[in-house]
Amino acid sequence: MIEYDFEPVRGLPGTLPPGEWIVWQASPDWPAFRRSALHARWLALYFAVLVVAALASGNAVGAAAIAGAGVILQGLLTLFAWAVARTTVYTLTNKRLVLRIGVALGKCVNLPLAQIAAADLRSHGGMAGDIALALKGPHRLGYAMLWPHARPWHLSCPQPMLRALVDAPRLAQALAQACAAAAPAGVVRATAPTPDAAPGPALHGAAA
Repeated sequence: MIEYDFEPVRGLPGTLPPGEWIVWQASPDWPAFRRSALHARWLALYFAVLVVAALASGNAVGAAAIAGAGVILQGLLTLFAWAVARTTVYTLTNKRLVLRIGVALGKCVNLPLAQIAAADLRSHGGMAGDIALALKGPHRLGYAMLWPHARPWHLSCPQPMLRALVDAPRLAQALAQACAAAAPAGVVRATAPTPDAAPGPALHGAAA
């Protein structure tokens, strides 16, 4: 038995009220999450360099110890990525975006669409990517509360991030349309590329 066995609707804390419906649901792809959020490839390269350096200095025992530590680390990263993908559900309705997150301690974060000021789509190549959300006004979402579903380095004003989405461009487009429909008095604008984002298509976000 797990905590989410008795959800009235998968990924949601309760049944949807009249007039609200699900547009899409998605979960992180664990290999993409492992690669992009946990930087598994860079860590593997780092340990490989350490092993080569140890062998070059004639320290075979040290090289074996480093290699073993690297293998254990990669195993832990894989396990954590799998657990995050298994326990995370992102749900977009016509009124809000709900993040059901948390491996050890589950929580639901409700974001009314009218509160989303802008969003950035960061492509991982192909159809995979992340969607970072900038919110209007002050909020009480902490970086530690959101991590790893938080935009890197935005500590003072944390931004929720939908991680490792397999069909990110299509989901981003649906999110943009839902935000525009939820705030018809606003304008739709494209967010500019940011330093922490890899080149990729921009997502249109609704702004008041």
